[in-house]
Amino acid sequence: MHTSTDVLFEPFRVKSLALPNRIVMAPMTRTFAPEGIPGTANAAYYRRRAEGGVGLILSEGTVVNRPSSRNEPGIPFFHGDAALSGWKHVIDAVHQAGGRMGPQLWHTGSTVGMSGWQPAKPVESPSGLLAPDQPRGIEMSDEAIADTIAAFAQAAADAKRLGFDTIEIHGAHGYLIDEFFWSGTNRRGDRWGGASIKERSRFAAEVVGAIRAAVGTEFPIILRVSQWKQQDYSTRLAETPDLMADWLQPLVDAGVDILHCSQRRFWEPEFPDIDGENGLNFAGWAKKLTGAATISVGSVGLSGEFLKAFAGESSTTVGIDTLLTRMERNEFDLIAVGRALISNPDWTNKIHQGDTANLKGFSAGELAELV
Repeated sequence: MHTSTDVLFEPFRVKSLALPNRIVMAPMTRTFAPEGIPGTANAAYYRRRAEGGVGLILSEGTVVNRPSSRNEPGIPFFHGDAALSGWKHVIDAVHQAGGRMGPQLWHTGSTVGMSGWQPAKPVESPSGLLAPDQPRGIEMSDEAIADTIAAFAQAAADAKRLGFDTIEIHGAHGYLIDEFFWSGTNRRGDRWGGASIKERSRFAAEVVGAIRAAVGTEFPIILRVSQWKQQDYSTRLAETPDLMADWLQPLVDAGVDILHCSQRRFWEPEFPDIDGENGLNFAGWAKKLTGAATISVGSVGLSGEFLKAFAGESSTTVGIDTLLTRMERNEFDLIAVGRALISNPDWTNKIHQGDTANLKGFSAGELAELV
């Protein structure tokens, strides 16, 4: 058993982003933004986590300026004067508490929200598919693709202008960017498709490149990626390290500074047939293959994994020895914590103080309020 958590509290820096520790608040959809506008409750929610010691806060997914870019009505916008004014209050509150924060920029593609809500206009995706052989919405035209890339770039420029410390692009979990990656939903025959994962990474690389041009060289860009999709938990974009390099290296070359590598359980090895049951996880392999800094994430400090939380399953607290071991061997650079920070806004401070006895488990009912 580890007696020290010091490895979690080492400073970290990439470009203009200087963090006091290695703990990141994971982006978690909360749907508490009426009319897409974050208000005082949202600002207070994020401020409490900054006061609780989190090194970097990543916001819930907040959508770019495209028709039908969100799949629930309470998801916040990151466009329009009212929403951007709301986000200005959020970042100011976080900074006043000594925190650092980036918005997660999002387009939900053809996915369906938990409530079944339907947007007024058709959803868009690479090939008009929700999943293999499941049509939904419309196939994006070249004009729509260009406008979407521009919308991501504008949102990133607005984030920098408002004073955010970084941005994260949501390229995971079966949403729009991930639908371009996945052969099951990208059946295009033009430059935005292709038989290989490297070819299907072009759209994401263009988004990254446009953002880099909009924010300059020193503003850090984070990209969230995953193998699994909400449409199919078992699917994998890259079955081998070589394929993973084909997928991720073009994105790093385009300007990504940090890869946020989402797993359902962070301790699971990505390629156990190569390095065993205690081998590198997804973030570990991504760092090894690309040289980029990485964030790992997936059920940190809790007994159950996060997907089951949406079905009403609660989780008890568990130790973080495995996390500390992997951090000490420099497998990845940062660790994102999700539901444990909903239950415990001061989770980071309690871990630092060794006060784990007073950490609360996660109750699914806590998703129903913003505290």
